Amino acid sequence: MKPQRIVVVGAGHVGLYAALRLSKKLSARRAEVVVIDPQPHMTYQPFLPEAAAGNISPRHSVVPLRRALKRCRIISGEVTRIEHARKTVTIAPIEGPTTELSYDHIIVAPGSVSRTLPVPGLREHGIGFKTIGEAIFLRNHILDQLDVAAVTPDPEVRRAALTFVFVGGGYAGIEALAEMEDVVRDALKVYPELRQDEVRFVLVEATNRILPEVGPDMGAYAARQLAGRGIDLRLDTRLESCVGGVVRLSDGDEFRTETLVWTAGVKPSPMLDRTDLPRGPRGHVTCKPTLQVVDGDKVLDGAWSAGDCAQVPDLANPGAFCSPSAQHAVRQAKVLADNIRQVVLGGAPKDYKHKYAGSVASLGLHKGVAKVYGIKLKGYPAWIMHRTYHMSRIPSLNRKTRVVADWTLALIFKREVVSLGQLHKPREEFTDVTPPLAGDRASSPVGAGAR
Repeated sequence: MKPQRIVVVGAGHVGLYAALRLSKKLSARRAEVVVIDPQPHMTYQPFLPEAAAGNISPRHSVVPLRRALKRCRIISGEVTRIEHARKTVTIAPIEGPTTELSYDHIIVAPGSVSRTLPVPGLREHGIGFKTIGEAIFLRNHILDQLDVAAVTPDPEVRRAALTFVFVGGGYAGIEALAEMEDVVRDALKVYPELRQDEVRFVLVEATNRILPEVGPDMGAYAARQLAGRGIDLRLDTRLESCVGGVVRLSDGDEFRTETLVWTAGVKPSPMLDRTDLPRGPRGHVTCKPTLQVVDGDKVLDGAWSAGDCAQVPDLANPGAFCSPSAQHAVRQAKVLADNIRQVVLGGAPKDYKHKYAGSVASLGLHKGVAKVYGIKLKGYPAWIMHRTYHMSRIPSLNRKTRVVADWTLALIFKREVVSLGQLHKPREEFTDVTPPLAGDRASSPVGAGAR
């Protein structure tokens, strides 16, 4: 009997966990699991703020696919089209021509991208916070700005360099803001030229609250804690423009900054625009509680989805859909894998139902808020719960051990506050000292276009 081919599009929380479980629950005789992703790793996004702060090594916040999914076939490339009517995907590999791959089952889990708005200047000056590359860049950029401020004789340049603006008051924005404020506060100890009262962190949030996931009481506590650290909270305020690095807010304020971090929500991956799968009003793939893709009342045979890109009914909260959180994604991946296994073996799929346990959020080193099963925690206990939960969620004993080792070393030694900005343009210095030969195409360096 020919094994059924299960194609997994995307290796995020859903893709990696589902592929890992399928590879363990189905033998090679029954199924071949193929995972397609442009990146050779899964990024554990809840650890991005800690990676940016230097609390853990960036490499320890990602999971190598080939090491974690030894029983799966890994294809490094981008899915450019899904034609479920023919049960084929079109793949653009990192090198070579596009190819088509047929399947029996497909898990559509490309995740999400930053939800940006048509704000003038945002494309040129904004920094995202969705990938490990963006987290590393943000850390290096902020530390570079301290160097700029320490040496410039121009007070306007100094003021702009020491002004850090974060847009978005959800998990990503608050945790990134709080961690980076800690980094700057620690770094100033080795910058005698700079004073703490010169540093300005600004949070811009369009609604009247932050961290809605932890409830109004804990959100208000988090706001008081951040304000007590001197962070300027602009609630009910929108970013209207940042042309030329000049921030203009809806409350009428205007100032210059060299750092603008955009964390104002996510939207489904634009890859879904190149599929024939049914989608909801906000672009999500429409699903049943069984995580099967549906078109109205019709179940599409062999099509499955979950996570950020899927619209899954929340059976624990009738009339609502599951939130785009890691908590739901990890649990959906387990049910999805079990359901595919049941179908492959001739059984029937089961509904996904999970009562939201609560939320935990870090407010920097030794600080946090949490609301778990109705119990509210704040300060150090919430921070411990935040770390414990996410350490338990990151896949593989290898990664758990490395993360705990990083945290242990951070307790013993002082935080590293050195910028490695050359990482972003590693060939620049070599190119400057290497003269082009007559007739050579200096604009085409060796390795251009390679990964």
